[in-house]
Amino acid sequence: MFQNLLYQKEGAVSIIQLHRPQKKNALNTELRRELEAVLKEISADKTQRVVILTGGEEIFCAGADIGEITETSTAEAAYHHSREFQLLCDQIEALPQPVIAAVSGYALGGGCELALACDFRIASETARFGLPEIKIGAFPGGGGTQRLPRLIGASKAKEIIFTGDPITAEEALSLGLVVKTVPKEKLLEETRNFAAKLAALPRLALQASKMLINRGLEMDLNSGLELEARCFGTLAMTHDLQEGTAAFLEKRKPNFTGS
Repeated sequence: MFQNLLYQKEGAVSIIQLHRPQKKNALNTELRRELEAVLKEISADKTQRVVILTGGEEIFCAGADIGEITETSTAEAAYHHSREFQLLCDQIEALPQPVIAAVSGYALGGGCELALACDFRIASETARFGLPEIKIGAFPGGGGTQRLPRLIGASKAKEIIFTGDPITAEEALSLGLVVKTVPKEKLLEETRNFAAKLAALPRLALQASKMLINRGLEMDLNSGLELEARCFGTLAMTHDLQEGTAAFLEKRKPNFTGS
């Protein structure tokens, strides 16, 4: 079905692997369209609780396909090119399920921006994160100037974007950009373990928590608190919260159904 990515389900976990090895998983139009399609499919699938996005053991993603960028000969074309990248990252960020980026090797430019849109990043010790667009007279136009400062603060984000120099997995860990670094051969195993832990949690509460955190960052505190309370009221009517409360009182393991 897909020519530029590999997609499989392992129980409640969806695994998407970018698969353009001859182009270092560079994001061309076809790959972006396939990502959009598989994300739309996963979003509607209530059996899928967590998503893993990876590029394999050697490289996550080298960024945008430079050949396509050279075709943006007008300001309007360049604008639409940027917006297409942004909307793909928005789709990842807005996915109901938590998304974990398993990053090995280089995650550069648009590849780094894909990882930034995920909820978590787990990196192999070989991982390198970078936004090198400044070196060709550009800047990261797929969300990098907006998401990176929100994740690690403005000053460090400016250093990474202004210099265009990549950072190591250990540097990314120290900045809070990744949640864990692991040996390359253990990357998918560790990511699967984390995914399984999340997949065992009540689906609706996890989905609501993700939405509240993402939306709350765009709101003032009072508006965020109001949204939180409204969502809590809705969640209180679900089977899972009532089951979780009853199980706690009865000192037994809850049977969450996702409803």
